[in-house]
Amino acid sequence: MKASEFRNLTTAEIEQKISGFKEELFNLRFQLATGQLDNPTRIGAVRKEIARAKTVIRERELGIS
Repeated sequence: MKASEFRNLTTAEIEQKISGFKEELFNLRFQLATGQLDNPTRIGAVRKEIARAKTVIRERELGIS
């Protein structure tokens, strides 16, 4: 998702997305440790998605539009 797509969601929806991304990241790290991970670049992509979502939430807290 792009940051503009996150901005169209409510804060509660963004937090749900973040929890889903964190769960996915946990599973990816587990797969990496057990040697079952097919696409290691996905870990970085999920981390960036979490960062984008948290950035939008922080912008709302600070009142940045």
